[in-house]
Amino acid sequence: MNLFYREEGEGFPLVIVHGLYGSSDNWLTVGKKLSSRFKVYMIDQRNHGRSPNSQEFNYEVLKNDLADFFDQHNIEKAILMGHSMGGKTAMSFAADYPERIEKLIVVDIAPKDYFLLKDESQYFLHKNILEAMLNIDFTRIESRKDVENYLLERIDSIPIVQFLLKSVNRNKNSKQFEWRLNAQVLYDNLDEVISGINARWFDDRLPIFNYPVLFIKGADSNYILPEDYQSILHIYPEAIIRVIPNAGHWLHAEQPQLFMEVLEQFLKKY
Repeated sequence: MNLFYREEGEGFPLVIVHGLYGSSDNWLTVGKKLSSRFKVYMIDQRNHGRSPNSQEFNYEVLKNDLADFFDQHNIEKAILMGHSMGGKTAMSFAADYPERIEKLIVVDIAPKDYFLLKDESQYFLHKNILEAMLNIDFTRIESRKDVENYLLERIDSIPIVQFLLKSVNRNKNSKQFEWRLNAQVLYDNLDEVISGINARWFDDRLPIFNYPVLFIKGADSNYILPEDYQSILHIYPEAIIRVIPNAGHWLHAEQPQLFMEVLEQFLKKY
């Protein structure tokens, strides 16, 4: 699959992988800041952004897409950073292609099955989000504000709604609004997104010492909990875990300066 991507700067390759509902657009600010020292690639994963849609959607194909991207762009080795679902893609790729990883950065996601949280699971949050996205009747939508109002009636989070609005596109031919991402396929494969690349997946790959690993957590986010630290360090015994204060799941947007300071410390030798 030929993924859409954005490219900034020159130097050692650094590849950024966005999360669920995201795209390369979400990482442009970070990418531009890093581009003074790195050749930064920001990809759109399949069924997201401007990359092709596909009925197949799981971490195996996302990992293979990333391997194809490295090959297509002659990237022998790179620093790899992934956020949320993209962090699971990154962990999967790094575990199976350790020789292609200089450093791994995982942003606000743990290597765990999030169904284990039961009623607190992100599954129900994302199920509600995707159902809202699928049920919107774009033939009756005349503006982005209409989309916003519709979503706010169904999703109890202004930041999430604002984030989703970035994936609203106006079709040049029909002039009708539409989702740029493939909401139906994401909904159909949500179980895999929530549960995949968990501690059991790493059982035959332990321990991982091949490359330095940094986990960055938003202090106000529940995607990485204190009880997850033991599992992280079981898989990556030398991993560094940093917490960004006053930040939730989209910590790079909520606390950009602190986020960049943590990155710079980890990448300081370049």
